[in-house]
Amino acid sequence: MRQWRLIYDSPTGGAHNMAIDDAILTVGQQLPTLRFYAWQPPCLSLGYGQRAADVDFVRLAAAGWDVVRRPTGGRAILHTDELTYSLILPADDPISEGGILPSYRRIRCALTAGLKRLGVTPDPDTDSAAVSAGPVCFNSPGRYEITVNGRKLIGSAQARRRGGVLQHGSLPLFGDLARICDALTYPDEAARELGRAQVRAHATTLAAVLRVTHVDWTAAADALASGFAEVFDVTFGGGLSQLSPAERDTADRLVADVYGTLAWTCRR
Repeated sequence: MRQWRLIYDSPTGGAHNMAIDDAILTVGQQLPTLRFYAWQPPCLSLGYGQRAADVDFVRLAAAGWDVVRRPTGGRAILHTDELTYSLILPADDPISEGGILPSYRRIRCALTAGLKRLGVTPDPDTDSAAVSAGPVCFNSPGRYEITVNGRKLIGSAQARRRGGVLQHGSLPLFGDLARICDALTYPDEAARELGRAQVRAHATTLAAVLRVTHVDWTAAADALASGFAEVFDVTFGGGLSQLSPAERDTADRLVADVYGTLAWTCRR
């Protein structure tokens, strides 16, 4: 069995969450790191190449929500009432081999094993992707992303650089996923209502799948961690549950210089 580092982080702001993922990738720890975290306050994250014009900054501020641009691709996600995971690996790790899609498929197997521990059976995987021109990530599943009854449950994205691989993703636990439409630009309110209807039709939450009103964050994290341990034959432990001083320093610098700046957030 291989050993990985497992981190359960306290909720923090969007810039800090993205900076921590990036810092782990940048510092390049020897052990793969599986990190689970949450967001406080709720945060709209944009994909690396997404237009900042998709954001209605006035409505976002009125809601008290944060905004950040991810180091990975994809479209907008509103992070609230969710469990977020990140997995950081060396580029030569067997899970990383073959490029993005093969590694996506391997990581999907681990996420699926974790969901089954919660009583969820995802749809069979597929190498096809839905096509959508809209700004919302959960409106269309990508290749090897996880759906249940045809509706997207986990959205993920990946970046490869500095000799490493970062994949992170969002598992909505409960709540109305259409809230994201309150933070995006639409030509009129009729279009916004249509956007809400599309999100509700194409995406789901863990609570909705389980037919409950609430899902415990720690229980969901424990289940996904067990899925990764099972599928990849790894063990967690050895007191390796915290960031190193170098990672903390790098994360603070990345907040100040990148993820906490308007230049980065509005770069497109």
